[in-house]
Amino acid sequence: MTSRTGRIALITSGVIALILGGVWAGQGMNLIPGSVMTGSRMWLFIGLIIAIVGIILIVLGLRRPGHGRASK
Repeated sequence: MTSRTGRIALITSGVIALILGGVWAGQGMNLIPGSVMTGSRMWLFIGLIIAIVGIILIVLGLRRPGHGRASK
């Protein structure tokens, strides 16, 4: 992704997904009490998957555009 707006959107989406995934995984691991999701393994796995997707989005957003383009 080379446009600045697109990169910012990827990074922002990734951060939101990472935070949400972390909260859901924490609830699934019974670290954050007070929810229906507390102690449920299903939410642990969903949270981990969402957090991994968030990390991937952040990495894609932070990658610099290629400088090796051939000019004609």
